[in-house]
Amino acid sequence: KGYLLQYASVDLRGDRAFILEVVKSRGWVLEHASSELREDREIVLAAMKENVRALAYASVDLRGDRAFVLAAVKQDVDALQYASVDLRGDRAFILEVVTLNGNALLYASDKLKRDRGIVLEAVKSDGYALQYASSEFQGDREIVLEAVKSYGRALQFASDKLKRDRGI
Repeated sequence: KGYLLQYASVDLRGDRAFILEVVKSRGWVLEHASSELREDREIVLAAMKENVRALAYASVDLRGDRAFVLAAVKQDVDALQYASVDLRGDRAFILEVVTLNGNALLYASDKLKRDRGIVLEAVKSDGYALQYASSEFQGDREIVLEAVKSYGRALQFASDKLKRDRGI
């Protein structure tokens, strides 16, 4: 009944011991914790351990913390969608993340989705990431070859021209 926390007193929503216990079994309850507790690394980590999407309710500072978000992404790549805009546009960070899981390309900034080096590393890690690349790269023979090497069915995301290429 974690949703009831939204109706709890300010004192209870700011009770560190109570919130820590609750988020261990219902990570999403972090949404209703006090802003101070949403800045607390231990509490946010406990919430994310139960439900990595709890990162969405963490403080702005934690969502922009490179090491913190990297730990979350290692647990579940979808956590990247809750990272700060700056972090999702940070080339070095996104390069590191797509090397771990190519599907992180989905949450990269539009600018980085048009970055050949980022896209190449993403499809090497997981060819399925080709679907998140710009159409320019879905028509890039080298990128499509790497994607298909990693995941044969990635060909479905290639340009029509490359789908007809016998060499792929």
